[in-house]
Amino acid sequence: MTTAHTMNTLAPTRAAQELMLRSNEFALAVHLGLVRAPAAAPGERRRIPWEEVQRLRAEPDFPDGLRERVRTFGTAQAADLAGITPDRFVKLARTGHFTPIGHYVNRYRAVVWLYLGDDVRAAAACHRTLLDGRLPRSLLVRLRDGADDRPRTWRSRRLGLLLGESPDPWRRAAVLASFLDPALLAEEVADPSERAFLDRVRPVPLHGRAERPTRQVAERLQYASEPDEIRHYATLLREELRDARALRPAPRPPDDLPRTCPGPTPPVLSAEPRPGLLGRLRASSLLPRRTRARRPVSCTSPT
Repeated sequence: MTTAHTMNTLAPTRAAQELMLRSNEFALAVHLGLVRAPAAAPGERRRIPWEEVQRLRAEPDFPDGLRERVRTFGTAQAADLAGITPDRFVKLARTGHFTPIGHYVNRYRAVVWLYLGDDVRAAAACHRTLLDGRLPRSLLVRLRDGADDRPRTWRSRRLGLLLGESPDPWRRAAVLASFLDPALLAEEVADPSERAFLDRVRPVPLHGRAERPTRQVAERLQYASEPDEIRHYATLLREELRDARALRPAPRPPDDLPRTCPGPTPPVLSAEPRPGLLGRLRASSLLPRRTRARRPVSCTSPT
């Protein structure tokens, strides 16, 4: 029997069809906040309000405008948008001047970074003095030493977007926990029931059902890798857990279910995001300053 809930909302696949987007484009549109969709309870799939689909379909530039806003570009295409050579684009991306929005791992287990067109154009405008001529010596030294900020800047971009979708402290803690590898997470969260709950509500990994070798490469990119980055994420996680525990204990599965099985849907409390969390990330340069989720461009050059 069809309920009022399902009559007023659409499954993601159906919403993508209505918006004339491929599944990966639709997922990115939701991630960027271009398609507004409430977070789903643990164990449930997110559904898209029909009114939101109608709103987007009524836009004067639909469907081309929405498609263009979620269109991603590889290195060669992004370099062309910025008006520079692919080699120079890679150098500037490796030193943190262009931030990827995503990536995939190809069959050769090489990481292919993807960029949003609006991001590339805005970053090129910010860093126009670096688009031609000799690069500053400080950047050349970093490149010679093997610097590659793309994983780190991608993680910070993803973190900011995920935190924007997570008003509940336990969900924010799960977001932060997803950036620490399991061994480090076990050190930070000693209670196995809390870890099980964080795992149950953590964001879905982008690599999905990828083959094992490819999945391993993607997992390495997901986790913070540099000591200062790891320390900072761990500190933020401790602070978020402190607030979450003060609000309510982590919901535990019933005693008659294995601890690894999903338990009952926990209550989702109405809690406003703490501005201090995002502020501390931006102050530490782990999260780019931005006015909109899809334009994380700062004209302050990375050090």
